[in-house]
Amino acid sequence: MAERLSASSAEESLELQPSRSRRRYKATNMAFEEMVEMVSILRREDYDGKKGPYTRPNMRKDKIMSSVVTALEQKFGTKRAKEQLRKRWSDLKSREPEQYWRIKKLLKKSK
Repeated sequence: MAERLSASSAEESLELQPSRSRRRYKATNMAFEEMVEMVSILRREDYDGKKGPYTRPNMRKDKIMSSVVTALEQKFGTKRAKEQLRKRWSDLKSREPEQYWRIKKLLKKSK
């Protein structure tokens, strides 16, 4: 009977732990260069869908965000979550328009 109790409590403790497939990364401040890279990829890939109606827009956005995550990791060595990057993109456009315009101006100048 005691073995059953210990086995069932071990199973319950395993269920309470977060799954390994969904890792959480500590949200840290983004460097300006990282933001510039993120904005350039998202604008180039038309993340906001301004260039036309797309079929399956959510899947398309998820794929674009995955490519942003890998590009930032390769270039800067920091792994960031998609949700963190989505929020940062939204904040840039709505809450920090001055920063967004600086980045856009820098990207135009580099072309």
